[in-house]
Amino acid sequence: MADAINNNQTTGSSTDTDESGSKTVRLLRAVLAAGLVLASLAWSADLYRSLFGLNLLAEQIMAPMLGAGIALVFIHFPAKRNTPRTTLPWYDAIAALVGFGAGWYTGIIYPDLIERLIFVPTDGVVVSAIFFVLCIEGLRRATGYPLLIIALIFCAYALVGHLVPGALQTREVEIPRLVSYLALDTNALMGFMLKTAATIVFTFVFFGQLLLRSGGADFFNDFALALMGRYRGGSAKISITASSLFGSVSGIVVSNIVATGVVTIPMMKRNGFPARLAASVEAVASTGGQLMPPVMGAVAFLMADFLERPYKDIVIAALIPSLLYYVALFIQADLEAARRGIKRVEERLIPNFFAVMKSGWLFITPFAALIYALFWLNWEVETAAIIACGLVLAIGLLIGYKGKRMSLLDVWHCLTGTGTSILDILMIVAGAAFIIGVLQVTGLGFALTLLLVKVGSGNLFLLLLMAAAICIVLGMGMPTLAVYVLLAALIAPSLVEVGIQPLAAHMFILYLGMMSFITPPVAIASFFAASLAEAPPMATGWTSMRFGWTAYVVPFLFVFAPALLLQNPDVTVTVITVGTAIAGVWLMSAAMIGYFFRIMNIGMRAAIMAAGILLLIPTAFGPWVVWANAAGGVIAALLLTYEFIAAKKTNVAVAAGTSSGSA
Repeated sequence: MADAINNNQTTGSSTDTDESGSKTVRLLRAVLAAGLVLASLAWSADLYRSLFGLNLLAEQIMAPMLGAGIALVFIHFPAKRNTPRTTLPWYDAIAALVGFGAGWYTGIIYPDLIERLIFVPTDGVVVSAIFFVLCIEGLRRATGYPLLIIALIFCAYALVGHLVPGALQTREVEIPRLVSYLALDTNALMGFMLKTAATIVFTFVFFGQLLLRSGGADFFNDFALALMGRYRGGSAKISITASSLFGSVSGIVVSNIVATGVVTIPMMKRNGFPARLAASVEAVASTGGQLMPPVMGAVAFLMADFLERPYKDIVIAALIPSLLYYVALFIQADLEAARRGIKRVEERLIPNFFAVMKSGWLFITPFAALIYALFWLNWEVETAAIIACGLVLAIGLLIGYKGKRMSLLDVWHCLTGTGTSILDILMIVAGAAFIIGVLQVTGLGFALTLLLVKVGSGNLFLLLLMAAAICIVLGMGMPTLAVYVLLAALIAPSLVEVGIQPLAAHMFILYLGMMSFITPPVAIASFFAASLAEAPPMATGWTSMRFGWTAYVVPFLFVFAPALLLQNPDVTVTVITVGTAIAGVWLMSAAMIGYFFRIMNIGMRAAIMAAGILLLIPTAFGPWVVWANAAGGVIAALLLTYEFIAAKKTNVAVAAGTSSGSA
């Protein structure tokens, strides 16, 4: 399983492996990848200052790392996507060398260069042009065309925006100044996104690689199997549990599907789930892994920087929405299993829970240490991540899992694997930084905010619907990190402008943007899972939408009910809001499946759905909501009581008929 993950860590299309290409190219790639990760770890641990006494600007570290990353992109990814790297063409070698040199030159003279930037110095324009061209091409090679096209459209608009009449007119910016700003200014490429990627994201990707090589991923997979395998529809519940655990760390949906889906999808099919349904469960569960605290992929770190709030605030806010998301998945998986008569997983496949815990319980300690360092010691995220990495490394080298320990060669592969798997994120950050730079230097960001606010003025719900549609459409075909950064720059400011809490606005765009992974026509997660399950891709996409329905609805709820983000100081209001939301999600999930204690007819499903909607209405809509919630609760209680009694009578009648037939 680990090998499959390592070969699918990036969202790019290169089919490279460490065995491809000449020995020199393989060695150069490995050294650059490992060096990039070690530089990141040293920066995260503040070794440059504490050991060597170097008081460097952040940009003086970022620029050489970016240069090394660009070089690695052109060594690792061939010009033609979906093809293996067999040789290093001369043009890729030159691009790698030029990018590496530009990074180091910028890092060495950055303090002087930034002071001269207002005068658009020649050397600044040259290195900026190198960064821009190579990052744009690197973005195409690593991730494909969606984000590349959007970035180029914004850059082109920056050149002609001053000629556009009306609300979207921008200030005029000459090409040399535009290029210099995009590549060297701290509001663009050399800004907080690159810093976050070069420290926190690198460290957590390394953490994920260590979990894979040390046996931690196998432990969590066995843990999910032992925990959920004995319940009806246990194979689907295993998929949901394992995907939520692994997806939080990996942050890459496709890798998450590979890591867990290669095991859980065949298991679900053997257990009786149709291929389409098995693929949908895995796709939705893997997509939601990025919502799971405490790691939440890489998005939470950037969100904390965008909002200028502690990382722990983001994690706390994500708790209830992620709970609602996975509660809905578990309920639907359970009821689907009951409706289809699907039983537990075969006994021979279920490991003993206590044996699993005895062999691997130590792998829980890195997560416990991470949470303790973040929430009780108030450490910086990257420092806490370093501690977690150290614990996994020690466990893997000294103990391992089921008698298999890591070797030093495994540690080397973790370093090189991290260095290559981070390349798509590095290029995504560069492309997104160019877009944000255009919004800043031209004033287009302010103009877009005003336009959206004007269109949605007087009707907040209409604005949210428009924003949701834009989030899903813009997110199609792009990795989560790119989706979030793009939407945070384009959509979130307009939501904040109309009075929505900044945290709620950013969580809103994260959820809706993430749904592009399971929403046809470009449902990457659904299609990838469908290929593993040998199921129809488009049908899998529509089924995934039904299974992941909470992520389309809950964002609207926490905009109007901050208590769902644990932002309401009144504990009573929070408890009531969360309780009614869970009950509403439960009822609506049952209505969608069409089963509770027995198979329900259309009328009963509609009534259960109505009760669920009444319970989900946020209290912020007005004092009448209390009565609506109460009515929903009473209706639900009556309907469920009726269904329980009817189901019991049906079961008694069936049992009597069976007994009579036997006689």
